[in-house]
Amino acid sequence: MQNIFNEYYKKYDAWYDKHPKAFLSELEAVKKLLPKKGNGLEIGVGTGRFASALNISTGIDPAEAMVEIARQRGIDACVGTGECLPYKEEIFDYVLIVIALCFVQDPPEVLKQAHRVLKEKGRIIIGIVDKDSFLGKFYQEKISVFYKNARFFSVSELTELLDRVGFHNMSYFQTISKSPDAITALEEPQKGFGQAGFVVVGASKR
Repeated sequence: MQNIFNEYYKKYDAWYDKHPKAFLSELEAVKKLLPKKGNGLEIGVGTGRFASALNISTGIDPAEAMVEIARQRGIDACVGTGECLPYKEEIFDYVLIVIALCFVQDPPEVLKQAHRVLKEKGRIIIGIVDKDSFLGKFYQEKISVFYKNARFFSVSELTELLDRVGFHNMSYFQTISKSPDAITALEEPQKGFGQAGFVVVGASKR
């Protein structure tokens, strides 16, 4: 999968410039559950769009071309996978994963690794395109260079997986009520899930 992102990293990064209001709406939803302070890590940091906007200093991604851009945006980014995080135990206050979970080889192992590097009562924040939403169904049907091999999750599937690997106290916010191409103004995130395409799930380390 990293070969796709290495080859099409410019196309990936350009999406955020093409859909600025959709990106800002997703950011606002993440902010609802992201701790206001602390040492954070983004798994699947990509080109650093979220990390740089959210003041997350550390990131990891398997695509070298993406990591280089993240570094240019001021992120201490390294090449690697979420299944094998090169960090000591219990050193981060929170871990962020935006969209990337649908691209990894072993989602449960990525969440176990996140659990390992989180401090006691640390938080995990995961943004997904809800498989059961209009947007999830659209991306599953659309032939996309990025999403054609993705494994989408429903909110209930992600919640069950988080509980299984040692997280609890789930919270949810949602945004993106229509196609990103049609979003021309910031969408205020709403609590819960089921009415929008992008859902952010927050949970605490048990």
